[in-house]
Amino acid sequence: MDFIKNQLDGTGMSEQTIGYLSNLIMVVFIAVVSILANFIAKKIVLKIIIQIINNNRYTWDKIIVEKKVFHKLSHLVPAIIIYYSAYIFPSYQALIEKAALTYMIVITITVLNALLNAFDTIYRSYEVSKIRPIKGYIQVAKIILFIIGGIIVISSLIGQNPLIILSGLGALSAVLMLVFKDSILGLVAGVQLSSNDMVRVGDWIEMPKYNADGDVIDITLNTVKVMNFDKTITMIPSYALISDSFKNWRGMQVSGGRRIKRSVYIDTSSISFCTKEMIGEFQKIHYLTDYLETKLNEINEYNIEHHINTESIVNGRQLTNVGVFREYIHQYLRNHPKIHKDMTLIVRQLAPGDNGLPLEIYAFSNDITWGVYESVQADIFDHIFAVAPTFGLRAFQNPTGHDIVQLKESPQYSRGY
Repeated sequence: MDFIKNQLDGTGMSEQTIGYLSNLIMVVFIAVVSILANFIAKKIVLKIIIQIINNNRYTWDKIIVEKKVFHKLSHLVPAIIIYYSAYIFPSYQALIEKAALTYMIVITITVLNALLNAFDTIYRSYEVSKIRPIKGYIQVAKIILFIIGGIIVISSLIGQNPLIILSGLGALSAVLMLVFKDSILGLVAGVQLSSNDMVRVGDWIEMPKYNADGDVIDITLNTVKVMNFDKTITMIPSYALISDSFKNWRGMQVSGGRRIKRSVYIDTSSISFCTKEMIGEFQKIHYLTDYLETKLNEINEYNIEHHINTESIVNGRQLTNVGVFREYIHQYLRNHPKIHKDMTLIVRQLAPGDNGLPLEIYAFSNDITWGVYESVQADIFDHIFAVAPTFGLRAFQNPTGHDIVQLKESPQYSRGY
């Protein structure tokens, strides 16, 4: 500054004009130096750092570059130059230093925020992130960072110790608890969800209260984001997963088997004892050959041992078409390539009702993919409905308009029978 004034003294200008002009020249000089330093930091130093990072085998530092941590850090260079140049202007030194310091604090907060984002992205690249998500904790760290940063900025501007402002916040604790109620509840819920391994990213959950039925795609501090199967998004409060019940289908996904639990209803009027002709036809069926041979020998031995009069089919033990049909379905499922052989497989009768006799198939497919599972289930019941008439059975169905028309057109109906 003195050098510039000495150079201007010989121009014949007044002392006040020389002071204004020298200050202006110094401001322009500092601005040029700051711009030049910022250019060197971004265009040279930053490019060298990025080139070094791109040439190594690590991926975490590349993520830091993607989050522009170094780009934000480069903004500190001109602020530092301005801060240490403030003494040149004694009248405005305090104001310049406060402004530069405030700017550096804000830049530091943005750098730390970018680092937290980078850390979250790096953590998500590991499989453990699906089991132990930390996005909620990252958000808590950001809230603390912004609160502390805001306090430091305010204390810097008013020239007070940050501890004085912190002590004043104690009186506002009740207000803060009310403002951050959801965040506090979400934090507690996030800890419980994570520690108890209740839900992970990628889990299929079902929560009828919130119309949620789909895959968890994100777990944050306040919400759990679920993409439903109709591609809509449901946002569930984190604490709702603690206070309310929900169904997690992870067990099914991990087991490798998906349950088939459906019934076919048999018209009870089509159930009968097996005749010799029917048994002869059943013995031609591959899945029933061994079963019929064993069962017929067992029945004959029983009837002979107990001196049963077999002239009446009511006496003793007899095969029924529905019993043979049930065994056929069981053997068919045991040999089906898409049925899980190591899980429960039952074909059972349920209590008969107005819709006939329910035969329930309880089994597990060995492919949990939704489309494949539905295809397997449909194929099985297609076959069951198609093969039922072979056993002299009819699937129950309530009369339709077509059935009534056919009945009216029958000769018996027209004769008044």
